[in-house]
Amino acid sequence: MNTPNAPTPARAVIADDERLMREQLCARLAEVWPELQIVAEARNGLEAVELVAQHRPELVFLDIRMPGLTGVDAARQIAQMAVADDEYLPEVVFITAYDQYAVEAFEQGVCDYVLKPAERDRLLLTTQRIRARLASRDAADNSPDSAPAPALQQVLHRLAAQLNPGGAPRPLDWIQASVGSGIQMIPVAEVLFFISDEKYTRVQTATLEALIRKPIKELIDELDPQQFWQVHRSTLVNARAIAGITRDFRGRQIVSVRGHPEKLEVSRSYSNLFKGM
Repeated sequence: MNTPNAPTPARAVIADDERLMREQLCARLAEVWPELQIVAEARNGLEAVELVAQHRPELVFLDIRMPGLTGVDAARQIAQMAVADDEYLPEVVFITAYDQYAVEAFEQGVCDYVLKPAERDRLLLTTQRIRARLASRDAADNSPDSAPAPALQQVLHRLAAQLNPGGAPRPLDWIQASVGSGIQMIPVAEVLFFISDEKYTRVQTATLEALIRKPIKELIDELDPQQFWQVHRSTLVNARAIAGITRDFRGRQIVSVRGHPEKLEVSRSYSNLFKGM
C-alpha cells in the first residue's frame, strides 16, 4: 500500500572527468543517502549543463576542474539557466582534490564541497546539510526567500578568481557604449542599471541612456558582484543606487533607483536579496 503524500526522492547529477571518482562517489552516496537517485553522470562541464537541463535534478555534484568547462563555469551556466526559467537552482556540491577551494562561503550554506576521494563521514555531513535545505524549501512551499542565486553567484565569482589567480580580470571601470550616432565612455560607477533585450543591453545613468552588444550573463562576470546585483534574468542594478523596495499588486518586489523614475521588477529567483522588506 502506498503511503499518501510520500516525499519524492531527491535526484542528482554527478559530473567528474574521472570514471573511478564517479563510481567511488556513487558508492559512498549509496551508503549515506540510499534514497538519492543518481539520474545521470557527466564526464565534463558541458555534459553536466546539458544533463541538468534535461533532468532538472534537485542536486548536482560538480568536479571543480574538468576539461572544456570547469565545474565553476558549469555552475554559472546552470544558475543562468535556472534564472531564465524563474526557478530555483539545484543544490550545488563541488568536488575538489584541493582544500584551498573550500572557501568560507561553502560553510555558510550557499553551496557545499567534498574532497577527493569522498570520505564517508564528510560526505554524510554534506548530505545532511543538503537534505535539510531541501526540506526547508519544501516546508516553505517553495518560498522565493529560499532562493540562493545571488549568494551563489558571488561564491562562483570568488572561486573563478581562485582557479585563475594570475589571470582573473579586475572588474570593469568603464563601459564603451553607443549614444546616438557616437561612442561614449561611461564610468561604471555612474551606471544605475543594465537591462537586456534579445540583441542589446541598455546602460542607464542619471543623465543618459546608451546601448551595448553584450548580454547580462557576460556582464555578470565583468562587474563587481558586490556593487551590481542581478535582480532579474535581464536586469542588473547598482546596489549603491537603490532607493527603496516596494511590492506591486501581485506581491512582486519592485526596486526604485535614485536619479531615475523607472521601476525594476525583482524576479522570484532573486527575492531573497531583499528578504524581510
